[in-house]
Amino acid sequence: MSQKQELGKGLNALLSNINKNQASVIKPQGTSEAISQDSLIQLMPLHLIKANPNQPRNQFDEEKIEELVLSIKNFGIIQPITVRKIGNDEYQIISGERRFRAAKQAGLSEIPSYIRKANDQELLEMALIENIQREDLNPIEIAISYQMLVEEFKLTHEGLADRVGKKRSTISNYTRLLKLAPEIQNAVKSNQISMGHARVLVGMDDLIQQLHLFKELQNKKLSVRECEQLAAKITKQNSRKVVSDKKPIDHDIKTIENKISAFFGVKANLKRKSSGEGQIIIRFDSDHALNDILDRLDA
Repeated sequence: MSQKQELGKGLNALLSNINKNQASVIKPQGTSEAISQDSLIQLMPLHLIKANPNQPRNQFDEEKIEELVLSIKNFGIIQPITVRKIGNDEYQIISGERRFRAAKQAGLSEIPSYIRKANDQELLEMALIENIQREDLNPIEIAISYQMLVEEFKLTHEGLADRVGKKRSTISNYTRLLKLAPEIQNAVKSNQISMGHARVLVGMDDLIQQLHLFKELQNKKLSVRECEQLAAKITKQNSRKVVSDKKPIDHDIKTIENKISAFFGVKANLKRKSSGEGQIIIRFDSDHALNDILDRLDA
């Protein structure tokens, strides 16, 4: 299934009640003239509209908003925003926050709005899909939005995939990006590295190795393929180091266990963590054996 088809599936599922032929054009600089008395669209005073605190998009390009302000002053708002009622004379944006911001800057007092009935889950889903369809979200913003839906509404990746019209693997690939170090997440947000690079980096379980690979790909401007090759090399080198370090440790532990067992005359085990912590377990099968151990300690 193509990306366009996937997005279309989710959008139709969520916005099926909207008549797409209802969009109208309003006059520049604001007007109180109603767009359509019979439709879901009406002119809404800006002071009654609130932003969505869970808006998936948390970065707005001020230069693009300025361009939109100029367009609104010249031609008005072509596409209505979508809102839901949350109280008496109070509405919350589902989609169209950039148009809302630009309308305020352009000096409008009203904005054409679709009024939808939507619960919190539908609100987030519609805002997410609208932004993805317009390609307004960066991969980290998409990942955060998916994770928010999963956690807040107890959805599985498969269930969320059905809701937003994406493959389950796509949901999983995006949410895994949240395992990246903050420095790397910022690089993804600002388009310093691609989604392909990010997927290679998130495959590095060790954070130090992840950051090392990130610095290498930045300094050497590695392609995704070159990044994959370097990641495999680093992982292989680390695997060899773990094996070579482990052998003398295992040998030393066995030697210590034998010495303790010989001293107390019973079986002993030594358990040691990589941090250096550990415990010695001395086994006995009777009170008599315990007394022998105590006698040796007192000797």
